[in-house]
Amino acid sequence: MSSFIFANATILSGNQQFTGLISIENGLITAVEETLSIPKGAEDCEGDFISPGLIELHTDNLERHLEPRPEVKWPVRSAVLAHDNELASTGITTVFDAIRVGSILSNKKARYDRYARQTASVINALVVEGAMKISHFIHLRAETCSETLIDELDEFNIYDRVRMISLMDHTPGQRQFRDISQLEKYISDKHNMNCDQLNDYFDFQRGLQKRFGAQHAAATVAKAKLFNALLASHDDTTSEDVKNSKQNGTGLAEFPTTLEAARACRDQGIAIMMGAPNLVRGGSHSGNIAASELDDLGLLDVLSSDYVPSSLLLGAVLLGLRRGNLASGLSTVTAAPAKAAGFNDRGIIKAGYRADLLRFKVIDDIALIKAVYAKGLRVG
Repeated sequence: MSSFIFANATILSGNQQFTGLISIENGLITAVEETLSIPKGAEDCEGDFISPGLIELHTDNLERHLEPRPEVKWPVRSAVLAHDNELASTGITTVFDAIRVGSILSNKKARYDRYARQTASVINALVVEGAMKISHFIHLRAETCSETLIDELDEFNIYDRVRMISLMDHTPGQRQFRDISQLEKYISDKHNMNCDQLNDYFDFQRGLQKRFGAQHAAATVAKAKLFNALLASHDDTTSEDVKNSKQNGTGLAEFPTTLEAARACRDQGIAIMMGAPNLVRGGSHSGNIAASELDDLGLLDVLSSDYVPSSLLLGAVLLGLRRGNLASGLSTVTAAPAKAAGFNDRGIIKAGYRADLLRFKVIDDIALIKAVYAKGLRVG
């Protein structure tokens, strides 16, 4: 249908919740009214919630489709389409596909091959073909502790739909893995390394950071400015980390690991993103600060599904229930990420905005999706 009306809907937009109707025409919202009336021909939503479609700024989900098992490489086009379908089914209508740039080729035990340029080309081609259900943009995860970052960044240009670049540093003993025992467990499980191999690998990574860290960081910041992309920090741990982020022009802090860092972000005017899995599970899998603790202190702006796409809506609902305002919880996955990313056509339900909409109901603390629309077309 090119034109239709949702009526008797519980509308969640920004921090507001009200019963009303939404008129859609040719993929855009044309009117929003607070009313109990159900016009002839309108779809009666029977009180179901309707929110803007969810906006995901950081998801590793595509990598799971590209490599479904260790050393198993899946055809890129099929992987991207499967990823697109999965996200649509969870209510996500805009995604920033996180793709790592910065590879390790010389260490056989922890080799990370280059894949970013090919993957981004496939995503962009599928967008042009109209093969995607939802909106896709590129999020380059720039790993400074690597060997090839600058070369890989230089493979991208201003036409590549790069809307976000995050500055990553996974050097052992700091940021996400300041507790080295957590990193030892993670690497041991992923790469089956013994103690000696772990120590050798950590020394290797520290050497990379010492050799390339500063120039890689500078190149990343420069590319973000060139592309006019949102620059994000990752795993800020100390106030000094945040100070450096601010100097770099960072607009979003992904997953600060401590209260000190989160408070510094708020003081510096940097939006704070936390993982929905952290919220759903009741804590960080890396032993860092809990998302719920930051929210209790007013230090959580945006949620990200990170590695579990379905956690985005679940986490937003749980957050809304915690806050006593469901609309406020949903704003962390709609209006807030839209603002951080600089969108002015999505993230709230407003005349003139895209008809990216999510219809769902809540039973206890679980959200049950009824329908997902991207630019007025049902995609889930």
